[in-house]
Amino acid sequence: MNSLDSHIRELEKARQGAYQSLVQQIIDLQQTHRKLQESTITLTQALKSPTVRGRWGEIQLRRVVEMAGMVNHVSFDEQAATDFGRPDMITYLPNGGVLPVDSKVPLGAYLNAMESTEEEKRKLHLAEHAKALRSRVRDLAQKRYWEQFPSSPDFVVMFVPNEACLGVAFESDPSLLEQAIERKIMICSPVTLVALLRTVAYGWQQKHLTENAVCIAQEGRDLYARLELFMRKFSEAGQALGKAVERYNAAVGSLERRLMPAARRFRELGVSAVDVAEPAHIEGFPAFPTTNDDEGKKRDL
Repeated sequence: MNSLDSHIRELEKARQGAYQSLVQQIIDLQQTHRKLQESTITLTQALKSPTVRGRWGEIQLRRVVEMAGMVNHVSFDEQAATDFGRPDMITYLPNGGVLPVDSKVPLGAYLNAMESTEEEKRKLHLAEHAKALRSRVRDLAQKRYWEQFPSSPDFVVMFVPNEACLGVAFESDPSLLEQAIERKIMICSPVTLVALLRTVAYGWQQKHLTENAVCIAQEGRDLYARLELFMRKFSEAGQALGKAVERYNAAVGSLERRLMPAARRFRELGVSAVDVAEPAHIEGFPAFPTTNDDEGKKRDL
């Protein structure tokens, strides 16, 4: 009986400890939720400012192009001025063309829609959001950036840095995308812009590979020409060395036939007791490469 009471007390202590731990976890979760809610409210309030939204859109645009593997001042430039405006970014194409990209962040009505608890008001805010996006398309089309840059494609990219706000705009106004394309405006979210810029980056990669292949081919031709010149000079040196050996052996033969007999007779007459050292013939000849010209000469002979 005492053992059973002790075991029950141990279970009760364990239950109380687990309950206190659970209570603490719930308190921590509430605090985390409160901080997250405060941060969300702060971010929402900040994004209601047009200046903050514009800067946020530019930062998101830079992150997207960096994710796509573009290099600043090589594959793109920011804030390039034209006679009719200043696009947020221009992307250089491998063929020498330029693709203007402008960031637009119409989030005012969208944020109001997300904060609205009434469905009717929410729909009204979303319709206003789609109207604001359509207005940005119209304003951007009037700048006609494709006429301001040489070899530019016949459209401009309008970057919207939020997938959700762009999606609900298309839902609220299904004709928005079609009318934007008619105005030569390509509306892109972060995902679609990454895909587009990845294609551009791949084009740059292929261009660099082609340029490298051309350079390698030219270097190969130069190296082969230098090697051919060196081998020709080397063959000429070998031929000259062979002729020198022939002349040396001829001189040795003349020495043996004309001078050495007289020298031996002087020694026999007691003029000197020292033998004159006789130079030896060189039996081997240097081997040197044969060029195509030499082969042709041999065939002619």
